[in-house]
Amino acid sequence: MRLSDLLAIDGLRLTLLTGDPDREFTGVHITDLPEPGRYLGGGELVLTGLLWRHDADDSPRFVAALAAAGVAALGAGQAWLGHVPDDLVSACRAAGLPLIEVPTEVSFRTLAERVAPRLAGDVRAALARHRTLVTALAEGAGLAELFRLTASELGVTGAVLSSTGELIVGAADDPVRLAKAYLTAPRLPARVGDHTIFAVGRGHRAAGWALVCDGDLTDRADVGFELAACVVLARGRTDEGRRVERRLTEQLVSAALAEAGAAELNARLRTCGIDAAEPYAVVSAAARRPGATRGPDPATLGGQVVEELLAREVVSAAGADGAVAVVPLRGRTAAELAAHLRAGAQVLAALPDTHLCVGLSGSLTGADALRGGVEEAGHARRLAEARSGGVVTSDEIYTYVLLLAAVPGDVRSSFAARLLSPLIDYDRRHQSGLVRTLGVFLDCAGSWHACAERLHVHVNTVRYRVRRIEELTGRDMSTMADRVDFFLALRAMGPSG
Repeated sequence: MRLSDLLAIDGLRLTLLTGDPDREFTGVHITDLPEPGRYLGGGELVLTGLLWRHDADDSPRFVAALAAAGVAALGAGQAWLGHVPDDLVSACRAAGLPLIEVPTEVSFRTLAERVAPRLAGDVRAALARHRTLVTALAEGAGLAELFRLTASELGVTGAVLSSTGELIVGAADDPVRLAKAYLTAPRLPARVGDHTIFAVGRGHRAAGWALVCDGDLTDRADVGFELAACVVLARGRTDEGRRVERRLTEQLVSAALAEAGAAELNARLRTCGIDAAEPYAVVSAAARRPGATRGPDPATLGGQVVEELLAREVVSAAGADGAVAVVPLRGRTAAELAAHLRAGAQVLAALPDTHLCVGLSGSLTGADALRGGVEEAGHARRLAEARSGGVVTSDEIYTYVLLLAAVPGDVRSSFAARLLSPLIDYDRRHQSGLVRTLGVFLDCAGSWHACAERLHVHVNTVRYRVRRIEELTGRDMSTMADRVDFFLALRAMGPSG
């Protein structure tokens, strides 16, 4: 069938925006996948509701996939955006792909029914199912309603999970196992036991969602992709409102660090849903990806992950070196919140190239405690970064470890090398144990006999080694200052030294 014949059908009011009207098409395919090429055989008229388009950069990618698959033309509906965007017209013109505008009042089902008698195959059922899902989303249906329709219209059941194993919608027997499978799969979709896992959107997996469909959908992957695209739309709708909440959190944290008055901070706490007398905790997070040159910055990604860890009940504000979230405790203790965060972080540990670093303050109440809580959580997060990831609470930071964590790594290494290199060199040349003796001596609080017992040597051997340590370093082991320097140098050197 020629496009000119399609354009001439009374009542459809189709408009050719660009391309050759004499182009022939042999079938109709409907899709809102961002990259649908793998499901196209060539020669089709592709109909799309533009659900895949989030910004102007998406149009060239979508059109390139169609052109590579050899489709005949593209029909774009107005219903979702209200118009056909200029960037799509330009992309089709550049690719030599005819583009037809389908007005809002003309459904894809109507269009298909008018051309179906002259086309091979029955596309009407597929078009009807797709239209049902898109219409439901356009009318405000949530994820629960979408999954109910998916089960009835497509016969597909399953669940949506966060990257940390939180169940967003649906049902899954072992969400943590499935989340780990999503994080570690070399490619998606992936078959995992009795499930098929699809990625929801194109973001980083650490902050992404997984669509888990029951059964083997490897032969019906287009259904999974279409459902995933609908989930992206539903998630995007809620994320629009969260942008406002993030700005409120950012204003709250900025005001606290600027030492605003208690009245202003209490008012800002209330705008973030926290009563002035309600206990809360502060979370600071960053997701470090060593060697990564693309993708979200550590603070933004860390904030997204924390929001998923807390079941999207709170929002975070991304700062210069980490995201901050103010979390109402509401019946749980700070220790219980820490345990929940650690459980999610352990799931994310399946991603070898991403280190989630989280710091958690103690339980706080009122505006006066907020600034200290932000600083406390930040110190704890930096200690987590020094440990290459994990969750650190405020109870852990008031030790020498915090002092070392606040010092740049190259400075710690230089300090340790300057003080301990003479001992390390001596041990290497003489096969002695001065460094080990030093560590045990300090652990025994300077007790000669206790150190000798730990090392299984005579006490005079310990005395000889300590004197040799003093001679090589020029330090006096009888003074507290020199003992502290040695202690910090050994800790800065780490266990590998």
